[in-house]
Amino acid sequence: MALTDTAIKQAKPGDIDRKLADEKGLHLLVTTGGSKLWRLKYRIDGKEKKLALGSYPDVGLKEARARRDAARTAAEAGSDPAAAKREARIARQFSAANTFGAIAEEYIAKLEAEDKAYVTIAKTRWLLSKLSPSLGKRPIADITPHELLTVLRAAERKGHRETARRLRSFASRVFRYAVVTARATADPAQPLQGALVAPKVTHHAAIIDQAAFGGLLRSIESYSGQPVTRLALRFTAHVFQRPGEIRQAEWAEIDFEKAVWTIPAARMKQRQAHRVPLSSQAVAVLREAQTISGGGRYIFPKLGSALKPMCENAINQALRRMGYGKYVMTAHGFRSTASSLLNESGKWNPDAIERALSHADSDQVRSAYHRGEHWAERVEMAQWWSDHIDVLRDGATVIPFRQPA
Repeated sequence: MALTDTAIKQAKPGDIDRKLADEKGLHLLVTTGGSKLWRLKYRIDGKEKKLALGSYPDVGLKEARARRDAARTAAEAGSDPAAAKREARIARQFSAANTFGAIAEEYIAKLEAEDKAYVTIAKTRWLLSKLSPSLGKRPIADITPHELLTVLRAAERKGHRETARRLRSFASRVFRYAVVTARATADPAQPLQGALVAPKVTHHAAIIDQAAFGGLLRSIESYSGQPVTRLALRFTAHVFQRPGEIRQAEWAEIDFEKAVWTIPAARMKQRQAHRVPLSSQAVAVLREAQTISGGGRYIFPKLGSALKPMCENAINQALRRMGYGKYVMTAHGFRSTASSLLNESGKWNPDAIERALSHADSDQVRSAYHRGEHWAERVEMAQWWSDHIDVLRDGATVIPFRQPA
C-alpha cells in the first residue's frame, strides 16, 4: 500500500528502526532516533543495491517519488545511480579543495615554508582578502580572463590602480602554482598584463635640501610627543634603514661592544641578514632608549603594549604633527635623503652607499663583482653621516658639496 503524507507525519520512532514501504522499491526508514530517511532498492546487473534519496521533511513524498523514478530510469539504462551519486560527491569535494581560495592558501603556506619575510606574507594575505569575495569559492580551473578582469576593473574604478596591478600579479602567481600542481591548465591572468591602466609612479616624499633637512632634525629634537617616537625618529635619521626594520628592531640584535645592529634575514626585503654599523650618536640614542624599553624585547615598543613593536604609522604621524605633510617627508624618505646627500658628497663609493641601504643590484653581473659589504668604508661613512647631520641640526653654515671632477 502506497504511503500518504498523513501516515508519514504520524510515524513515530520505536525500539528498532522500521521501514514504511511505498511503491517500486521506495521506502521510508524511521530510525529509533526519530529520523525519517528515504531509501530506494533497485537492481543493476542483477545485483540488489540501495540508494539514499534524502530525508523527510526536507524531501517530501512527491519529490522522493520523482527521485525514485529518475534513479530507476538510470538503472534500466545500465547506469548505476549510487555510483553516479558517489562520483558527483567526489567531484564536489575535489572542486571545493581546488577553489581559487584553497589553492591560494596552499601557495601562501609554501611561501611561509620557504621563510619568506613576514611583510611579504602579510601583503600576500591582504591581496587574497581582496580577491576572495569574488573568486575565493570559484573552482580555479573555471576562472576565465574576463571574470578576473571584471574583479580587477572594480578596484581600478575606485582609483586603486596600483592595487589592481598587484592583484593581477598575485592572481597570476596562484594560477601558475595551480598549473604546475595539476589543478589548472592555464593562467588567465597572463593575457591581462596590458588590460589595466598603468598606475602613476609615485616616490616617497623626502627632503634633500641640506638646510631644510637641518630644520627637520631640529623639529625632531623639540618633538613633544611620545619619547619612544622621538628616539625612533632620531635613530632613523642616523641609520636610514627601512621603517619596518626600525620599528621592529630588538635589543637582542644590538652588539654594543662592536657597535653593530644585525637585522635578521626574516625581516629583510632581500631575505639576507643585514649588518648596520652604528655611529657614536646612534649608540647614544640606543642607550637613551634603554632607560625606557631596555627590559623588553623591542627597542621601540608600541605605546601601552611592550610586547608589540611600534605602530606602523607612528613615525609618519609624528612627522605630520611637526608640520611635515605626506608630500614633504615620510618615514621612508629618510633613506632617500641619506642616499641623495651621501652620493652628492662625492666622498663615498656608490656601492658602499647601496650596500648601506641594503639595495639589491639589478645588474647581476655587476652584483657578482660587488658582493663585499664595503664594511670598513661603511663604518667610516656611518660616523661621517651622523657628524654631518649633527652639523645640519645645529644650524651651522652649510657649504655645498663639491662636485667630483
